[in-house]
Amino acid sequence: MFLAVYEGAPARRVGIGGRIMGLVALAAALCLGAGVQAQTNTDSSDLVLQAREAQRSRDAQRLSELNAQAQSQQHLLASWVDYWLLGLRLAEARQSDLEAFYARWPGSYVEDRMRNDWLLELGKRRDWKNFAEDYPRFRMNDDREVRCYALLTEHLAGRDVRREARATWLAQRDGDDGCQLLASTLLEAGRLTREDAWLKLRLAAEANRPRAMQGAARLLGKTVEAELKLMQDKPLRYLNRKGAGDNLLRKELATLALVRGAASEPDAAAELLRERWERQLPHELAAWAWAQVARVSALRLQPEAADHYEQALRLQGRQRPEWSDETLAWAARAALRADEGRGRPALLLKAVDLLEQQEGSSAARDPAWAFWKARMLRASHPAGSPQAAQAQALFQGLASPLSFYGKLAAEELGLRPALPAAPAPLTAAERAQAQAHPGLARALRLIELGLRNEGVREWNFSLRGMSDRELLAAAQLACEREVWDRCINTSERTRQEIDLNQRFPTPFRKELLPQAREAGLDPAYVYGLIRQESRFMTDARSHVGASGLMQVMPATARWTAKKVGLAYKPELLTDRDFNLRIGTAYLRLVLDDFGGSQAMAAAAYNAGPGRPRRWREGPRLDAAVWAENIPFNETRDYVKRVLSNATIYAQLLGGDAPELRARLGRAIGPASGPTSDLP
Repeated sequence: MFLAVYEGAPARRVGIGGRIMGLVALAAALCLGAGVQAQTNTDSSDLVLQAREAQRSRDAQRLSELNAQAQSQQHLLASWVDYWLLGLRLAEARQSDLEAFYARWPGSYVEDRMRNDWLLELGKRRDWKNFAEDYPRFRMNDDREVRCYALLTEHLAGRDVRREARATWLAQRDGDDGCQLLASTLLEAGRLTREDAWLKLRLAAEANRPRAMQGAARLLGKTVEAELKLMQDKPLRYLNRKGAGDNLLRKELATLALVRGAASEPDAAAELLRERWERQLPHELAAWAWAQVARVSALRLQPEAADHYEQALRLQGRQRPEWSDETLAWAARAALRADEGRGRPALLLKAVDLLEQQEGSSAARDPAWAFWKARMLRASHPAGSPQAAQAQALFQGLASPLSFYGKLAAEELGLRPALPAAPAPLTAAERAQAQAHPGLARALRLIELGLRNEGVREWNFSLRGMSDRELLAAAQLACEREVWDRCINTSERTRQEIDLNQRFPTPFRKELLPQAREAGLDPAYVYGLIRQESRFMTDARSHVGASGLMQVMPATARWTAKKVGLAYKPELLTDRDFNLRIGTAYLRLVLDDFGGSQAMAAAAYNAGPGRPRRWREGPRLDAAVWAENIPFNETRDYVKRVLSNATIYAQLLGGDAPELRARLGRAIGPASGPTSDLP
C-alpha cells in the first residue's frame, strides 16, 4: 500500500529560492571543463528531453541530430546525449570509438558508466585483450557480472582466483553470462567442484531464483537439468516418485526437492524429513533441508521454527554450515520469539556467531545481532560474569543517539547520549566549490528536468572521495535547491562532522505542524514517517501508485476522505496540503486501530493493516522483538527507521522527547477486541 521512496522517484518542483541557487551553480559551472558546457538557447531543456525520448525509442538518426546540436551549443548535458547515442550502437562499436568517447568526457560519470557498458560488451564478445586493458580504469567497479569477467581474465592469465570467484558466483542473484562463464571455465579447470555447483543450486533454490538455478543445473549436466524440471511444480510429490537411491546424485536431488517443497509447504516437508529423509540423507544435506524448513517456518512466525533450527544444527555437528545470511538471520529471530517470547539464548548465540563467521557477510555487520547477542548474554548470565562483561562492552560499542539499535543499547546502559553538536558553518569558499562542481551541476539539472534516475547516479558518482566538509557543502547545495533526498542522503555519508539539520530537515513546518496537531498526532512521528516515505519530495510517486509527501494510495485516500468528510478528487493527491491532510487523517485512524502502538501503525502504513494484524498473533512479545521479526525486509527496516527518526525529530523540534523504548510501547500480542475496516 505504502512504499518508501528513495532513488528513482520523479523530480519535485523547485521553488524560487531553489531556482536562484540553480542559476548560481550553473553560472559557476560554465567556467569549468571536464564536460561542463555553456547553454546558449532557451530550448536546451527540450533538447535533452527529446534526446532521452529518441534513445528510448531507439531513433538513432534523430538522436544523432540532437547530439550534434548539444555539442555545438556546448550544452551542460551534452555528455549524456553523447552517451545515449553511443549506447545505441555499442554492439557495432570498436575500442577506438570508446577511447574517443572517454577522451571527450574524462573523469565524468558517463565516462565510467560507458566503460561499464563496454566491459559487458567485451565480455560477451570474449575480447579478453581489450577487456584486460580497459578494466583497470573502471572506477565504480560495482557490477558483479563485470567482476566475473575480470576474474576470468585473471584465471586465463594464470592467477589463482578460486576463492574470490567462488564467493562472487555464489553471491550472484540471477543468472548472467559473465558469472556463468566464469563458473563453467573454473569447473572445467578443476578450480571449482561439483559440490560447489550443488551448493549454488541449493542457494538459488532457497532464494527462488529460477535463472540462477537453471545455470547451476546446466553445470551439473543434462540429467540434473531434466530432474529439476520434473520437480519444479510439485517438488514433494517428486520425492515420492523418485526415492533417494544409493548415489549422491539422487540424494542431492532429494535435498533440492525438500528445499523447494519447504518454500510452500514447510509442515509437509518437516513431516517427510522426520518419517524418512533425515535418515536417508547425509547429515549435512539433512541439515540443509531442516534449515530451509526452519527458515520458512520462522518467516511465517510459527513457534516450531526454533525446534527445526536446533535439529538442523544438531545434524550439522561441528562443521560450519554454508547456509545463507538470510537463513542464519532467521535462526536468530526464531530464537528471540521462541518459548512464548522468553527466547532461546543458545540458539541465538550460535546463529549470531555463525553470521559473524560468514566471509564478506553484510548481515554480520547489522547492529541488530550485536544488540541481541548482548541482551541474551546479560539475561542468561549472572552479573559479574565474563559474559555479562561482554554484554556491557557490546552495548557500549553500539550506544549512539543516531540509530535504532544505538538508542536501545544506550537505554540498556541507562544513558541518553546527546545529539552531535552542529559542525562549524560552511565557508564561502566551501559553498562556492560545491556550486562549481561539474558533476553536481549536471545532476541537479537532470533532476530538474525530471530525469531523476540519471541525476541521482551522476550525483552519487560525484560524491566519491569527498571529505566530510565537501559532503556537507554538497548536501547544503541540495537542501537549498529543495532536492531533499540528495540533501539527506549526502549528509548521511559524513563520518565525523554531523549536521542534523541536513540529515533531519523540517520543510513545510507551517503546513505540517497544524495538520499533525489537528489529527492528534505527534509531529515528530509524522516527520519521521515522511522522511522515510518520500524524503519530502512532494511529487514523489511509487511504482504502485502511492503519491506525494505521505505516499498515499488513491483507494486509501478515497476511503479516508469519505471517513473524515473531505471532498476527494484524484488530482488532489499531488497537492501538498491535501496530501498532508489525508495522510495524517489516515495515520490517526491506523494508530487508533492498533491501540496507539507506533511500531504497529508504522508497519500498517507501509505494508497495509492486514499484515501486522496477522504478525501480532501468537505470544505477547517485547515490542523490539516483534519489530525484528517482521517478515518483510522493507517493512522491518521501515519501522525501525521511522521510530528512530521520530526520536531525533522530537529532540530537534524542542518538545517532549520520549526515549525509543517509550515509542515502541508495551508488549505486542493478539488484539483484545474487534478491529476496524481500514483499507
